Amino acid sequence: QAQLVESGGGLVQAGGSLRLSCTASGSIFSINDMGWYRQASGKQRDLVAKITRGGSVNYADSVKGRFTISRDNAKKTVYLQMNSLKAEDTAVYYCNADITEIGGLGYRYLEHWGQGTLVTVSS
Repeated sequence: QAQLVESGGGLVQAGGSLRLSCTASGSIFSINDMGWYRQASGKQRDLVAKITRGGSVNYADSVKGRFTISRDNAKKTVYLQMNSLKAEDTAVYYCNADITEIGGLGYRYLEHWGQGTLVTVSS
């Protein structure tokens, strides 16, 4: 079964930068869309950025011009470069990917989530 493992969260001052990474592993046939969501305390989980296998991207309005999503298909990894961070960017960031798994029962197309990584921006 496929899984996603994130890294790169932490504490940063406002105006600083962080880079998140998320790598998929397991019985993977292909990976379609990959993305990042975030959930601030007491709020719903919202899309931050998404990237297709071909490289088309879309961003939440709140992060446009500050965040950049990219992926390395050979490494099964998606990145989120976050610049000019603000206190309101503080949240748990979750990696998301649409993965076609291959196994004894054939192919399965499933949405996967990472465990989340905390980003804290101090003002």
